[in-house]
Amino acid sequence: MSKNLAEKYIEIVKERNPGEPEFQQAVEEVIRSLEPVLEKHPEFEKAGLIERLIEPERAVQFRVAWVDDSGQVQVNRGYRYQFNSALGPYKGGVRFDPSVNPSVMKFLAFEQIFKNALTGLPIGGGKGGADFNPMGKSDGEVMRFCQAFMNELYRHIGPYTDSPAGDLGVGPREIGYMFGQYKKLVNRFDEAITGKQIVYGGLNGRAEATGFGIVYFANCMLEANGEKLAGKRVVISGFGNVAWGTALKLEELGAKLVAFSGPDGYILDEAGITGEKIDYFLELRNSGKNICQPYADKFPGSVFVPGKKPWEVEADLYIPCAMQNDIRLEDAKNIVASGAKFVCEGANMPTTNEALDYLMQNGVIVGPCKAANAGGVACSCIEMGQNAGHTVFSPEQVHAQLKTIMVNIHDSAAKAAQEYGLGYNLVAGANIAGFMKVAQAMMAQGVV
Repeated sequence: MSKNLAEKYIEIVKERNPGEPEFQQAVEEVIRSLEPVLEKHPEFEKAGLIERLIEPERAVQFRVAWVDDSGQVQVNRGYRYQFNSALGPYKGGVRFDPSVNPSVMKFLAFEQIFKNALTGLPIGGGKGGADFNPMGKSDGEVMRFCQAFMNELYRHIGPYTDSPAGDLGVGPREIGYMFGQYKKLVNRFDEAITGKQIVYGGLNGRAEATGFGIVYFANCMLEANGEKLAGKRVVISGFGNVAWGTALKLEELGAKLVAFSGPDGYILDEAGITGEKIDYFLELRNSGKNICQPYADKFPGSVFVPGKKPWEVEADLYIPCAMQNDIRLEDAKNIVASGAKFVCEGANMPTTNEALDYLMQNGVIVGPCKAANAGGVACSCIEMGQNAGHTVFSPEQVHAQLKTIMVNIHDSAAKAAQEYGLGYNLVAGANIAGFMKVAQAMMAQGVV
């Protein structure tokens, strides 16, 4: 594909989606990786495949009206973007956060297409959410919001259509309230929503699955380059569910986690973040305050650095587990200056394109989020299968499947990059491997 053709698709996205920087960024990163693929497959251009791929199949926006504890009516906006169903029913999380808007939803749904394809499981890409902040809300307020949200969303989901899961701001509590309302509305108990609690059909091991999968992927990266995770110094961002699972598996495999962050700054703990310190992530997350400073008060010897990101701390491996665009150009320069060889993306699109280019140009190997954090959605799909089969998988069965899936994702991304003469470029390789699965399915199904 000529550079002019790549620019053509990027311009189409910018013209049709003005004021949506996150979505534009996500599409641009993928399209540039696909240049050698589209040169080799002119039939994709003829079929208008890229034009179809960058346009969601369906987008739903709706009003969510609910009543707070004081009796005041509140109104939020709800969204569901069903982006591509070539490989199976739409699958992707629901996010409750004030930052939720069409651009964020579309970028997440677009990324989900390729992430889900990489798992090798029969699921398409979608995402949804609302600009609702569950922080500081009572259980009653969260319940009423979730029920109001589901009163509209239920029309657009189902086990063979679209299966939402949790995401930022949507944990077991929120999933429970949404599933309860869905079940009441459709008069059916099925696998339309995943991330449920174990007692009513949830998957053993799902809570830690995303973090475990990230570390499995990171371990593959290091081993492919003749190194081992054991003994490596690691820095992560965030202290939510993804960071918690990541920390657990890092400890198990012998790495030394020395820093994590929150919106208020970061914690540096040179003694290592292990055991009860990792357990404390759960208390921080459930405190409703969304700050990490209390960790320093609880564990003497640790240091709280306010208002800064942890990317200035020297490490062998960096794993951003918080939000999109967490690593910017200046952060990338700090990472390169530290001599680190590896960045493994845990959050969705945590690195700006500018920072990503700088890291890779300076010899840092990057594990892209759509590959590295695919363990969560893979286990969500396993939960769908468990529910459909009316059975229960053990944690050991789930973790074994997860590890196999993550190793296969790494290997398919590495193989795709090598096939197109790109060396060990996992960013391009993941885009290519995921895209080829979706492209072949779209071509087989005609212009729909």
